[in-house]
Amino acid sequence: MTEIPKDAIKCLDKGFVRLVETMGGDDAIVQAARVSYGKGTSKVSQDRGLIRYLMRHRHTTPFEMVEFKFHCKMPIFVARQWVRHRTANINEYSLRYSEARDEFYYPEPKHIQFQSALNKQGRLGNVPKRLTDKVLKYFKEISERSFDMYRELNEAGLARELIRAILPVNLYTEWYWKNDLHNLLHFIGLRSDSHAQYEIRVYSDAMAEAVKKVAPFAWEAYQDYVVSGLRFSRIEQSLLEQRLPDRVIDDILEDVAYQITATLHNNKRREDADLFPLYQKQGGSDSEDDFKLKWASGEIEIGNVRELREFKTKLKQLKK
Repeated sequence: MTEIPKDAIKCLDKGFVRLVETMGGDDAIVQAARVSYGKGTSKVSQDRGLIRYLMRHRHTTPFEMVEFKFHCKMPIFVARQWVRHRTANINEYSLRYSEARDEFYYPEPKHIQFQSALNKQGRLGNVPKRLTDKVLKYFKEISERSFDMYRELNEAGLARELIRAILPVNLYTEWYWKNDLHNLLHFIGLRSDSHAQYEIRVYSDAMAEAVKKVAPFAWEAYQDYVVSGLRFSRIEQSLLEQRLPDRVIDDILEDVAYQITATLHNNKRREDADLFPLYQKQGGSDSEDDFKLKWASGEIEIGNVRELREFKTKLKQLKK
């Protein structure tokens, strides 16, 4: 078995993901968005705010300015799923020109499960040990036997482009995979999902680690707005408009007014006497005494002013 590179993340029994190089990061996203060749903004917080705005409003082009190149080794059946993402540049180890290596994927017993009755492309349920032993026995038998036949024909001088066809899809392959951040995040969103096949999920998770380090603001925004965020269809929004009482919306609007005030104050300190007028300017309706009591509690969360104001506008649209 070939050694796993020291700077790689091990995946499955013999595979890995290794980040070879990157072009750009959070700064490149900001630079592209501002169509500027300078540093983009004077404050890191402004860079973060802009990236979050771009992700929130699905302005994807600036994220395409960041690129990742990975060296990956995976079973062929994983590669066939992987290559369905047609937005990358790929160069794969060729079995037409090079000899196959005696490296096959053997699943761990805990990942051998029954076919799911609910998910036609998934697995579910514990398998008795006698059956997992049989599965592993078959995996090894077919792998070893097919490779013996391949080696025999290869040594006899048969064309490798033909005899490779007798090798099973649990044979390991390698490739270099280069992709931009926008499409890489889409890949991770699908392949790191709990419903994705385990064998490709471990590779996606490994690639996600690289994104976290290279573009942390973009990763944070992706988690907040795509992975953990919600989008409502027209029908769903109509149901909310019909069923959500105005008093509930007003309570939320009141909380938002406090959060905007606290965030503005955090960004630029105000005198105590200026806080209540600032709160009123954000649409707050509490009395000054009530405001002071709540403000003194120290329990008001801060956020992003632009996001909070956009949320405020959406809430007002839900009122009858």
